[in-house]
Amino acid sequence: MRGVLAAVVGAMLSVSGALMLAQGGAELEVLQIRPNFYMIAGAGANIAAQIGPNGVVLVNAGTAEASSQVVAAVKKLTNQPIRYIINTSADADVVGGNSALAKAGRKITSFAVGASRTTIVGTDADAASVLAHENILTRMRMTGSPFPSSLWPSETFEERRRTMYFNDEGIEIIHQPAAHTDADAIVFFRKSDVVVAGNLIDTDRFPVIDIARGGSLKGEIDALNRIIEMAIPPGPFVGLPNGSSTTTGLQGGTDVLPGHGRVYRQIDVVNYRDVLVIVGDIVQDMINRKMTLEQIKAADPAKPYTSRYGATSGSWTTSDFVEAVYKSLTTSTS
Repeated sequence: MRGVLAAVVGAMLSVSGALMLAQGGAELEVLQIRPNFYMIAGAGANIAAQIGPNGVVLVNAGTAEASSQVVAAVKKLTNQPIRYIINTSADADVVGGNSALAKAGRKITSFAVGASRTTIVGTDADAASVLAHENILTRMRMTGSPFPSSLWPSETFEERRRTMYFNDEGIEIIHQPAAHTDADAIVFFRKSDVVVAGNLIDTDRFPVIDIARGGSLKGEIDALNRIIEMAIPPGPFVGLPNGSSTTTGLQGGTDVLPGHGRVYRQIDVVNYRDVLVIVGDIVQDMINRKMTLEQIKAADPAKPYTSRYGATSGSWTTSDFVEAVYKSLTTSTS
């Protein structure tokens, strides 16, 4: 994790002039991406925080175990209450903190203040809203699901795109079907020019395509292409006002917040997408040559990228990735 956070800090300092805020003894890093926009790393999946006069919008809630630290981090940034928590998937490291963070906040329609607020804050009626696509709620409610009802979203939508206007900014929540899973969303903060990708992107490993939960190679590529289309690259170089030939650093550009790891720019997402496309093409060729899954794994079609994204142990190995690509290409739903 230290290596990941160092990479995040390095990338942000060089690209977005981020400020790292220490959180005392908590094992979190808070990176300032825009004057009113932060990324909280180290609480499970990365958490985005938009802050303004209307309150705080969080994208993702991290794990249940880190929720008290996340609440403390938000309080260090602002005295405004958490109003909305937007979930980008039904992964445990995304939704685990839903209940605690919602109870620490306040619904936008609540006007309880001062002493009177203490009598109702933390109740379901007064808690901040947890917003997600209907598929996320469906996944969390399935028989055998590890998620108790207290973690379920309190507000859902079925359409492909939900919009809201908060803190003087338009926010788009875009459902991406059959990608990492069948319950993924991209959140685009239009004024801040920040895209929160959630676990559609994990900068530390090959893209996680969860076939069992409705994920697919095509859907994951489509989702990454959507992010690429939404993002704007930095530039051009701009000369100094006095006419000097000396140029400043790259100007502007969309920041893409992944589920794990460092902040990406558009070109990073392009490269990440290309890994999927190239490995997918190689595996498809092997399928066309009647190779079995075990033969394909032995041929190591992802070898050019294993030094960057590969793993031989853990929850998502290179073998798991190749198998997911194979299954996605050999099923009628891919």
